[in-house]
Amino acid sequence: MQGNLPPEAQDKLETLQDLQETAQEVSEQKQQTESTLTETRAALDALEEVDDDATMYREVGELLIETDYASASDELEEKVESLEVRAEQLDKQETKVQEKFESLQDELQQMLGGAGGAGGPAGPGGAGGA
Repeated sequence: MQGNLPPEAQDKLETLQDLQETAQEVSEQKQQTESTLTETRAALDALEEVDDDATMYREVGELLIETDYASASDELEEKVESLEVRAEQLDKQETKVQEKFESLQDELQQMLGGAGGAGGPAGPGGAGGA
């Protein structure tokens, strides 16, 4: 089908496909970040149940290194803050990519007018993408 499209429409379609890939990558990064954030918050909550003088270890690569309560707590709190910022950035990026995708999809649909009707520009966005 792409061979029948005007060059400008083909370019927009390729850009749509690139944006779809980008959206997928951002979504996966966001999901991974949110998962790590949930795990880190759970560790921080669990730490509250531990005595201040308990022997604790933190993982450094393949090793477990002894640490104290305050250091463990500080590290987890910093990690939570960092992950929250990262999740917020990814959320904004995801929104921007989606808006750009929808805008480009609208441009492509207008460019093609009614030509081809069903199927043409909706391909990269999926069956009910917008």
